Amino acid sequence: GGIDSAVTSVLAAKTGLNLLCVEMPIHQNKKEIKRGSQHIKWLKEEFSNVSSINIELTSIFNTLINTLSTKNTNELALANSRARLRMTTLYYLAQINNSLVVGTGNKVEDFGIGFFTKYGDGGVDISPIADLLKSEVYTLGEKLGINNDILTAAPTDGLWENEKTDEDQIGATYIELEWAMNFKGNETLLSDREKEVLQIYTTLNHTNQHKMTEIPVCKIPQHLK
Repeated sequence: GGIDSAVTSVLAAKTGLNLLCVEMPIHQNKKEIKRGSQHIKWLKEEFSNVSSINIELTSIFNTLINTLSTKNTNELALANSRARLRMTTLYYLAQINNSLVVGTGNKVEDFGIGFFTKYGDGGVDISPIADLLKSEVYTLGEKLGINNDILTAAPTDGLWENEKTDEDQIGATYIELEWAMNFKGNETLLSDREKEVLQIYTTLNHTNQHKMTEIPVCKIPQHLK
């Protein structure tokens, strides 16, 4: 039900190749489900190569969490487990359909602050919009005729039951993050808010480098092999 998924799915549909849209609710907000379902319905009306499937993952997620239950519950671990369960489902469907998993991450998320789940929504085969800033995704979405409910919805990763938005989690808007991503000026001339946003961006960029760079490999010297 978000702009990134909507734009990505339209671009995929426009290739003429078979596109399977997968709905995977896990304790999902009804407004998110409605936006996603309406978009998929529109896609199927516009493109004959689009099909869809709804796989309710709530009971599977509950079983997993109950099995892994510990005294100390980590909310972020629970949220990331949702994304990884969805990734597993997508790759199962991709393999039985001889298909690719299409990523929906934009440039700010994927290469700016690493705002995605490692081996969750970060586990994809191709990334059509990963070189587009969030503002560019919105512009493209308008050109592609994306539903206004999606265009005006607050960005969210849909991994929280309390309707937590991306801005709630990050502490800055995507427009602010785009500014920070491209900032190369004199920091002493910045406003207090600009300094705060730059600090948020810099901290997340540093902290999440493990998501955005190659996995470290222990190189064994030839003479030890």
